[in-house]
Amino acid sequence: MPRWRKILYALLVTAALVAGGLFGWSFLHRPDMCAEGVERVGRECIGVNGEGYAFENPAIKDVAKAIQKENDNVKNGAYVTVAVMMPFHSRNAALQRQIRSDLLGAYLGQHKANEGEGKPPKIRLVLANPGPDYQYQDKVVSTLVKMAKSSEDRLRAVTGINLSLAETEAAVGRLTRNHVPVLASRITGDGIANKDNYTKVVDPKFPGLARIIPTNSQVARALAWFNGERSRDDSRTVVVFDRRQDSYNRTLAEAFNSIKEKGSDGLAAIPFTSAGIDKEGNAGNTFSRMALSLCHTRADTVYFAGRTVHLRLFARELAGTYCQKPHYTIISGSDAASLRQYMQPEDWEKLRGGQDRPKVTVQYAAPGHPAAWETELTAWKKKWAAEHDGRAPDEKDLPQYLVEPKGALDELHGLIKELWPNGTSDRLGAPPDLEDSRTMLVYDGLVTIGAALHQRGDGKVPRLKDLGDIWSELHTVDRVRGASGLICLTPAGNPYDKPIAVVELDPGDKGQGTLKYVGLAWPNDGQPQSKDCVIQKTR
Repeated sequence: MPRWRKILYALLVTAALVAGGLFGWSFLHRPDMCAEGVERVGRECIGVNGEGYAFENPAIKDVAKAIQKENDNVKNGAYVTVAVMMPFHSRNAALQRQIRSDLLGAYLGQHKANEGEGKPPKIRLVLANPGPDYQYQDKVVSTLVKMAKSSEDRLRAVTGINLSLAETEAAVGRLTRNHVPVLASRITGDGIANKDNYTKVVDPKFPGLARIIPTNSQVARALAWFNGERSRDDSRTVVVFDRRQDSYNRTLAEAFNSIKEKGSDGLAAIPFTSAGIDKEGNAGNTFSRMALSLCHTRADTVYFAGRTVHLRLFARELAGTYCQKPHYTIISGSDAASLRQYMQPEDWEKLRGGQDRPKVTVQYAAPGHPAAWETELTAWKKKWAAEHDGRAPDEKDLPQYLVEPKGALDELHGLIKELWPNGTSDRLGAPPDLEDSRTMLVYDGLVTIGAALHQRGDGKVPRLKDLGDIWSELHTVDRVRGASGLICLTPAGNPYDKPIAVVELDPGDKGQGTLKYVGLAWPNDGQPQSKDCVIQKTR
């Protein structure tokens, strides 16, 4: 064989080996995809998808498919993409139910914006999973920023955002720095909010961020007013807080510590360190010892700054401690809205007290409650009639801040009845339970995004940062009638004087307890929202 032919064969063999090696390397190192746009990272499926993928969460399969169908209906017209960003996967049954409540709110809001309003542009919804505790938010945010620049995706807003964490703050910061509008429907931490200043122009920390739920400091003020802060004796109250790094816990503890009460100084705040947002860890043993210590003090009211998982354990241990005190009241923030989903039969039994064990009442600030508007409006009419010789009020006399949210809630009930005509649906499974407020809040978030999209009225796809500029226009005549309350956004994108619903766990006499609506609490010293939601210069 000629030498040149030997050299040629050797080169061909070498090239084949190199090509095969490259192919093998790329095959072995290719991403492990869970679905289109979703990559497996460790045990999690991380990414963005609007094609019916449920992120291995069986509780949301039917809702994800319904969203896919709604998305298919808008593809041929003017549409924008809105991403619902939150952890979608969990092996915990209670957390799975929470996620389902949130996602049902998003679907109902999408349906309302697309079918009820009927105006273009329509909303295409995608699910953005950043993993547990937003651990992989950077990867997801990179995808969302690309989608915002894509002429096909036309991402125009990110909503959901359900946990006040450092990782969440980083995600919101990077999104808004890239001009992607964010509407946070479920976070109360003060750290993820722009500060209001009604007398001068200030650069916002998060340009393009809007929120539809009061911050922890506003929640604490509202609860303090509702419970008559100055009538409480400081020596009979104590703050218990989780010192794990968590914006919700930290800012709620700071807000509770700022409440002014009468009398001599009470107990110093008592810390504990949890294992994680949804991890019990050794908290039960910690709370057992803490409960024994509290039994030897005058404190009978506990302000609890911690997550739902730990609130349940604390209430259970406090109720299970033999003590001469007949009653404890625990007051907590909005994360407790899902507490009932975590309660076990033995927990309810312990809360009832008896046999030298104190009864425990758990009261918390819910972002909304389905009984609020009817209850408050009925009480308002009764008081008005008493002040006007028994005459019923005319329509023009009724308070907007009660009538309009009631109308919005009635619309939501009507939509639920339409989609679940017999109280169930083969396509969607069980209807949402509005008592935990999650469905209401995420629904209101999508309704607010729909209002901003249609604000200009030209039916065109808005530019990327347009919604971020429009947030501050949503007040007075352009206020949003939310099922959780009137949504009137300040120049900083915060809800103006929006109330909270004070709710208590009612263990009853036996069996499964219930949620009991107690009343509305207003953050502005008990003053309800002004007529037409006119934002005042001074506070």
